[in-house]
Amino acid sequence: MSLPDDEVEAQVHGWRLLAVLHARIEARLERVLEAEYELSVSEYGVLELLSRQEGYHLRMGQLATGMALSQSATTRLVNRLEDRGLLARHLCPTDRRGIYSEVTPAGFALLDRARPAHNATLGEVLAEASLNPEMAHLVAAIGAAEAVPIATPVATA
Repeated sequence: MSLPDDEVEAQVHGWRLLAVLHARIEARLERVLEAEYELSVSEYGVLELLSRQEGYHLRMGQLATGMALSQSATTRLVNRLEDRGLLARHLCPTDRRGIYSEVTPAGFALLDRARPAHNATLGEVLAEASLNPEMAHLVAAIGAAEAVPIATPVATA
C-alpha cells in the first residue's frame, strides 16, 4: 500500500529539514572544534562515544557502528587519533582477533577541554533553529530525546 501524495511530500520535506539542521550543526561544530582544539566533528565524536563506555573502549566494529561509519573510515579516524596520542589500541584479552580502541589520558584531557565549547555551540545552533517555525519541532524532538537514554554499543569481551 502506498502513501498518499501529501504524506509522502510531508516526509520528504521533514527529511530535507532534518538534513539542513544536521548540516548547520556539523558545520558550526567543525569550525569551533577545528579552530580551538584541532579536532574534527568525527574525532570529537569518537572520543566522546568511547568516554561513555565501560572501560572507555570499544571494538573497532562497535565503534564503526556507534559512529555510523564504514570500517575503513573508522580505521583511518582511529589511526589519526592514535598518531596524536589520543587513543590507543590493544588486543582483547579473551579474543585475540578483537582489537579495542581506548581513550588515553591525553584524549580525556582534550575531550574535557573541548566538551564545553562543543555543548555551547550545539546549544546555540539549536536555539537559532528553534526560532524557525519549520524547524522548531525538530529541535523539540532533539530536546525530548535527551531525556531518553541513547543506546550506545557496549564493549563485550
